[in-house]
Amino acid sequence: MRVLLADPPAFTPTYDHELAASLARAGADVELVTSRFRFGEVPTPDGYRRTELFYPLSSRLFRRSPLRLPLKAAEHPLGLAALRRRQADVLHLQWLAAPELDARLFRPHVPAVFTAHDLLPRRTAKRADLWRTLLGRFERVVVHSENGRDTLAGVGVDPERLRVVPHPVFPSDPPRSDDGRTVLCFGVIRPYKGLADAIDAVRRVGDVRLLVAGDPLEPLDPYRVAATGLEVEWRLGYLPPAEVDRAFGEATIALFPYKPELDQSGALLRALGAGVPAVAYDVGGIAEPVRRFGAGRVVPAGDVEALAAAVQELLGDPAALEEARAGARRAREELTWDAAARAHLAIYEEIA
Repeated sequence: MRVLLADPPAFTPTYDHELAASLARAGADVELVTSRFRFGEVPTPDGYRRTELFYPLSSRLFRRSPLRLPLKAAEHPLGLAALRRRQADVLHLQWLAAPELDARLFRPHVPAVFTAHDLLPRRTAKRADLWRTLLGRFERVVVHSENGRDTLAGVGVDPERLRVVPHPVFPSDPPRSDDGRTVLCFGVIRPYKGLADAIDAVRRVGDVRLLVAGDPLEPLDPYRVAATGLEVEWRLGYLPPAEVDRAFGEATIALFPYKPELDQSGALLRALGAGVPAVAYDVGGIAEPVRRFGAGRVVPAGDVEALAAAVQELLGDPAALEEARAGARRAREELTWDAAARAHLAIYEEIA
């Protein structure tokens, strides 16, 4: 089967790589169509082809400058036209990078699948009509959780088109060097990530080291002020793989006090893949793998007191911590990319 896997904005290069490689291992002929990733190196293709069709100028001239957006909008139709010229049995699109433009311009030229990583992206979340139109152009829509299925069905997406494929973990085995008291907040720093709640929870627990590792997309000064007097280390920027491993190797637990703006977290799946337990708010589908595998604790969204209590329990009870670590290892053993590839190939066969 020829699979055209497309991530036009290169939002998730590691996810794209793992899925493409696992599909290739399962026997598919895979081409990944994407754009240049602006923030670092991407994995070398393994059994598949990688083509950078989209945004040849804007992805090279700019990083996060707003000047990039008008040029990107001008390049978008050209990328869609190039995509239509690629032949395949199935198109699997990972992101609709410009939904308002795509509503006018994008029509799949072969049977198509879409993965709703963010369900209804925050900038256009209130445009349910827009997303019903766009998602209606795909024979199948993949979500990462039962919450994702319920959410999209609730805004009018045909439930018969929805398929749940749990987000696999990103497996790793970093050298363990944690001190038994390090709480990690990992990933791009955005308002919905809840860093303020993490700082508040750490302050309530006391005698905790907070490690913040990621690329900031918002001002950090308010967080630095809020963390005054705490033991905090800031490792900022888009971290290379060795630094990602170092962060997870030092982490005793990882914290995910997210606001309800997304369904699943790649950072969470990195933590579980590294054997690091999670403490998470019950938002979107984030709680599902933590609960399913007993890989940490889930607390009510926005409840900082409960967040702090869960941190205190895991850091203060060696047996509870080891049980949560065992849950993270179970997630790593079951939520594999090869299992995800088999699930996706079954979906492709439904429509091809």
